[in-house]
Amino acid sequence: MTPETFLAPVMALIVWTLLIWVLLYIRRIPAMKSARMAPDKAKLPDSGWKGQLPLKAQVAAHNYNHLMEQPTLFYALMFYITLTSQTSSILFYLAWAYVALRVVHSFIQTNAGPVMIRFSIFTLSTLVLAVMVGLTLL
Repeated sequence: MTPETFLAPVMALIVWTLLIWVLLYIRRIPAMKSARMAPDKAKLPDSGWKGQLPLKAQVAAHNYNHLMEQPTLFYALMFYITLTSQTSSILFYLAWAYVALRVVHSFIQTNAGPVMIRFSIFTLSTLVLAVMVGLTLL
């Protein structure tokens, strides 16, 4: 398997993250305009202005933040696996499973879906990532 093929799930998750970034702004900017919120009000991230936005605008931002957190471990792991020539079919399919689960997680979260279902998907994706780490260490 070529490095390009093996790293395809990394590129897919990067593209997905950028699409969620676009969704964040598609939802947030009109919501801020609708609320007649001055851009300066958004200077301080924890000043409470986010709570004034509709849930639909908030969840897109939350999901974008989530895609900046745990997936960074996935990216690092995939490059580690590639650089140490430990690529395998099982790791490749697990990588795609991880990406698919993160996309499902995004769909649930950006539509303000049930928290327990979203949490279950997140847990499953974390377990996939842990299995990948375990297989890499063997």
